[in-house]
Amino acid sequence: MKKRTKLGSATIALAMTPAILYAQTVAPAPQTEPGAIDNTVTVTASREGEAQSSFTPAHTLSGAELVHRRQGGLGETLAGLPGVHLDNFGGGASRPVIRGQTLPRIEVLSDGAALFDVSSVSPDHAIATDPLLLDAIEVIRGPAAIRYGGNAVNGAVNLIDSKVPTRMPEGGASGATEVRYGTGDNEKTAVGRVTVGAGQFALHAEAVRRHAGNYDVPGDYGADVLADSFAENTSYAVGASWITPQGHIGAAFTRVKSDYGLPGHSHLNGVCHTHGLDLHCAAHGGYDDPFGSPDSHTAFIKLRSDRVDVRADYRDLLPGFSHTRLRLSHTDYAHDEVDGAMLFTRYTNEVSDGRIELTHQPLLGFTGTVGAQYTDGTFSGINVEDLHVPFPDNAYGTVPPYYHLTRNVGVFLSERRSFGALDIEFALRKDWREMRVAAPEFRATMTPEYEALFTEWYGPGWRQILEAEEVKSFLKRNPGTRHKPFSASLGGIWNFGQGYSMGLSLSHTERAPNVRELYARGNNLATNSYELGIAVDNPVFKEGKRAAGDVLESTDAIDLTLRKSGGRLDVEVGVFYQDIGDYIFARLVETERETGVAHNFLAYTAADVRFAGVDGQASYRLTPASRLTVFGDHVHARMKSGGANLPRVPRGRLGARYEHKWGALSADVELAHTFSQHRIAAYETETAGYNMVNATVAYRVDLGARTSLELYARGTNLTDELAFSHASFVKNQSPLRGRSIAFGARYGF
Repeated sequence: MKKRTKLGSATIALAMTPAILYAQTVAPAPQTEPGAIDNTVTVTASREGEAQSSFTPAHTLSGAELVHRRQGGLGETLAGLPGVHLDNFGGGASRPVIRGQTLPRIEVLSDGAALFDVSSVSPDHAIATDPLLLDAIEVIRGPAAIRYGGNAVNGAVNLIDSKVPTRMPEGGASGATEVRYGTGDNEKTAVGRVTVGAGQFALHAEAVRRHAGNYDVPGDYGADVLADSFAENTSYAVGASWITPQGHIGAAFTRVKSDYGLPGHSHLNGVCHTHGLDLHCAAHGGYDDPFGSPDSHTAFIKLRSDRVDVRADYRDLLPGFSHTRLRLSHTDYAHDEVDGAMLFTRYTNEVSDGRIELTHQPLLGFTGTVGAQYTDGTFSGINVEDLHVPFPDNAYGTVPPYYHLTRNVGVFLSERRSFGALDIEFALRKDWREMRVAAPEFRATMTPEYEALFTEWYGPGWRQILEAEEVKSFLKRNPGTRHKPFSASLGGIWNFGQGYSMGLSLSHTERAPNVRELYARGNNLATNSYELGIAVDNPVFKEGKRAAGDVLESTDAIDLTLRKSGGRLDVEVGVFYQDIGDYIFARLVETERETGVAHNFLAYTAADVRFAGVDGQASYRLTPASRLTVFGDHVHARMKSGGANLPRVPRGRLGARYEHKWGALSADVELAHTFSQHRIAAYETETAGYNMVNATVAYRVDLGARTSLELYARGTNLTDELAFSHASFVKNQSPLRGRSIAFGARYGF
């Protein structure tokens, strides 16, 4: 669609999984050497130096479990855990879905600091991390998640790495190397990492190279492989720390590069535009097709993210405070969206962020953390799909990129105290966020003849007059917003003894709308939709007669959790209910099929909804060497007025896993059934249920002090069943992977 004004024509987005083993008294996370191959699963609700919490369920994938489960994307790595489903987009982009919701209602962190990519803006945007370089992945909920703001309403996923060393390596050096081969997508992966120490300084370097082709799908799909599902990743990081007995301070540079395909992509609907509330998908007048070429090219994304981190953790640095934590980061992110040889849009996100946390000494029996965060970011990319189209002659108007500027200040507090068998914890956070759109560049391409006409009409300052009018009109269509979200949580846990406890948590969380929810105005070809945000001229949202700055998504939630830990039986079952006011979602206005590819006209608006569900698992140790686990989850979501279903809410799941060890040899097998989803939104189709069978075999050899070798094979979807994720925006174009076996060897020292 032409966005410029041309003469003679019109002017024209879990409680994560219950823990496998829940500790009644949660200890700080152990600092495992990077080279160690650890078969344990650690559960932690707090990092080193923080006030310990009994309230926050947190499943930490680490050691061998993480090595075996990890895929190229974060969503695929976590999918299958109780309460966690997958929002997939081929082999390159995948996001975790926790208790029925994904980004932007999940915050992704890098060792406690926000990641700052653009994965919350559209489902085809990958989370800018490589699970192959992570030491652990934590999922945090409850009062401890409040400190990360309203985007953590359904949890915070914390990515733990070693790029800033926190301790000196034993023996002066430690490291690991790993190679993998996957049958289902011809995956070839090599990973290496090393940490060396000298005096009080530690240096770290790591890198991964992964190449995966189009992945196999079951033959029932009508093809043997999914076209354009390839993914290629290269990542590396270098860092250094100064380490003392009281703590450390260090810095690291990380680069993530990824090229991946967009299966099912079509640019035929690039011509779609609106006339009021009517979607029209044919060229006419000033509206045309920005591609003008066959819809047969491969569409893909080229991603690059450069990030600098400064991290510091010290004990007893300040009077009255037992621990001081500092996180500073600067992220320079960009990705190009390419169709054949055409660069049709580019997303960028440049963000500086600072965060400080102070854990105080016991005060009136309470221990806790107070902190502050400041974020300053510049984002661009939405509403642009014609970068490859030259600016026309004898035309004038604004041109991309269009920069969205965000400034946020937040303060937070969390406290806990024990009263005998009763533990209580509360947390508070207040934010002040301002978002505005910068004045865009103006361009005019007039021949001398037209310049003479405009001089006659407007005078010698015609260019300045037109620029002022166009920029003023643009800023009026994209007004700035201010939000002041506030969140609070209160929890209590009653310890009955013999490992039994019951926890109750009440929370109120406010989330400000993100950039797409506010400013979308145009086609999102990845999701085959034309979208209108709530801050632009949106007739659907205007029915409520409110300004976009007045909309804060407000969630009142109650969580009840029963736990049993210790002995042969470990159980955690959670029931939750969320009453959400001003839930921001894309309402269907109409579906247009004029091009042959269905295109949905979606207008963001706000409504009151509710989420309710249950998730949990029970693990029974049959013998010292074997364990049986049963797990499951279920979420139900509806609008409170009219009872309509919300889109992309995954159906329930029930599964079982058996694990056994024979000395150096270990194995597990898992069967999970995902039920069919019949509760669908107006523009969705039903999703059939499916069974998923996975299994792992691993053999570990100790080669000497601190040196070991592990060989493993992990099979997924071993029955090669055709399966679709209901949470995916492109479920029919992007089925889940067919049968695949990943063979790996990992050497640690």
